[in-house]
Amino acid sequence: MHHDVIVIGGSYAGMAAALQLLRARRSVLVIDAGERRNRFASHSHGFLGQDGVPSGDIAANARRQLEAYPTLAWLEGRVEAVTGQVDEFTVTTGDGGSHRGRRILLAAGVIDRLPAVAGLAERWGKAVFHCPYCHGYELGQGRIGIVGNGPMSVHQAELLTDWGDVTLLVNGAVELSQEARSALARRGVSIEDALIDRIEGHADVALADGRRLRFAGLFTATRTSPSDSLVEATGCALEETPMGSQVRTDAENKTSVTGIFACGDVARAPHSVSLAVGNGAMAGAQVHRSLLWPETVAPMRTEGGGR
Repeated sequence: MHHDVIVIGGSYAGMAAALQLLRARRSVLVIDAGERRNRFASHSHGFLGQDGVPSGDIAANARRQLEAYPTLAWLEGRVEAVTGQVDEFTVTTGDGGSHRGRRILLAAGVIDRLPAVAGLAERWGKAVFHCPYCHGYELGQGRIGIVGNGPMSVHQAELLTDWGDVTLLVNGAVELSQEARSALARRGVSIEDALIDRIEGHADVALADGRRLRFAGLFTATRTSPSDSLVEATGCALEETPMGSQVRTDAENKTSVTGIFACGDVARAPHSVSLAVGNGAMAGAQVHRSLLWPETVAPMRTEGGGR
């Protein structure tokens, strides 16, 4: 079958885009590897109408709603390659399948690169977070620790003072000038320079000097990158942001490759479920527009040009 659009990634942004296209009675194939970024969190917060709902329930309900549209096809699997050109793309999946589409929408999300601190990864999404709007309120204005992971940790520490009593755990990963230390002090942020040995219990930080600090929760400014090497293989231009690398897109969600669009965390920052859904809905409308008016499908401009 020759689909109008193949959406690579069936999480919040991808499904929001697919919904717009399905309601325009376009044939859509969603290919999803089942690795939602927030699968480590038990509940989702800050998403209007779904606040406090288990994250898996939101995704499952969204998929059920998409499946009510007869022009949807859903494939659980991983994309291995995208070849061809606008109106004649071929997507190859890990099971050897081959699928044709007129447009490609990249919505595969990103992966979080966490600080190399013992015990941190096991608590990711449970007691260690990155977004205060998603997880700050539930800490009840208790003690919050920021595990240093680069320059964004300073911004994160200043921001989180509205959610509790904040301590920045430098951990050798953040260079602080005297000016920065003074600014943090004015915001009420405590600074801990001792190295972290490990994280224990719920969110207890064992320092290398033998002290133990107890927190209601921990935050860290992760570095992100596209979750699938396929993104680079398509030839789409990437760009660096303070949060990591992402696909470069324009206001119409176009990438540097004609006929390939991108949305959600893989193409924009900052990140949250609400922002992913909004960006996905806009992307779906822009892809539909390109099908109606093919003359508008030209890729975004980049310094080196597009493919």
